[in-house]
Amino acid sequence: MAVTQAASVAAAAHTAACCLSTTCHRGTSRWALPSRAPAGFRWLRRRAQTRARARRGARATGRGRGLVVVAEFGGTYDDGFEDVHKNIINYFTYKATHTVLHQLYEMNPPSYTWLYNYINVVDPLDGDYFLRLLAKERQDLAERVMITRLHLYGKWIKKCDHAMMYERISKENLDIMRQRLLETVVWPTDDTSTGESKD
Repeated sequence: MAVTQAASVAAAAHTAACCLSTTCHRGTSRWALPSRAPAGFRWLRRRAQTRARARRGARATGRGRGLVVVAEFGGTYDDGFEDVHKNIINYFTYKATHTVLHQLYEMNPPSYTWLYNYINVVDPLDGDYFLRLLAKERQDLAERVMITRLHLYGKWIKKCDHAMMYERISKENLDIMRQRLLETVVWPTDDTSTGESKD
């Protein structure tokens, strides 16, 4: 089936690309299926043939049934957690920006209004970009956000309990799976009237 789909896609591409006149460059009509896929679509035919071969082999050997565990689902973290580090930095930029915004609300209403309007235009969750643009516009506020960000991160490092965080993640995973199990289980009904026999 996949090979047939690949052939039809290849034929359509060939028709669109090569056969704009009434006759094809190969000497057949433009509606005839090409004998082989054009160069740009050969990979599609090979992929479909490989998948079909794999399915036939899995059926013949009895494999292919059950769960498959993919080790690289969601990315590999053998080298590092740079994406996690970037997200943590971005979050602390966001939190520091809102802390500074709250301070400015109490102490400097004009700066509060300016920063509030600026946050509506530029998202503080994109930390590096946000701070670079803020430093071009108002360097005093950018420095204040950076200092506050570093201070908040320092407080978090002192208070963060990694073992407790691991336990919270484990408990949340367990709660989600338990809730999903309760949603999928079909409980027997307490209908005894259907089992009564007539006299």
